[in-house]
Amino acid sequence: MFGKMFVLAFVLMAFAIPSMAADGGIVLTSAFSMAIASGLCALGQGKAIAGAVEAIARNPGAATAIRGLGLLGIVFIESLALFTLVIVFAKG
Repeated sequence: MFGKMFVLAFVLMAFAIPSMAADGGIVLTSAFSMAIASGLCALGQGKAIAGAVEAIARNPGAATAIRGLGLLGIVFIESLALFTLVIVFAKG
């Protein structure tokens, strides 16, 4: 699955190179960077939530600590997408 996504991203970037020479190149690269950041952050959040739920299921007594650390992890993961958004608007 990852190999197919990588090939697709590579092909899209290869076709985008001529359009990057035009004035709209920043918009295209900004859109790709935000899409990649959002997609990978979503995958990271899914894995983090799955791990937290599994940990709570194994040890319900530690649910409060796991929930707090899970929420903190989700905030850090989401901040990566927000930093990318800020950079996109700063460059545009």
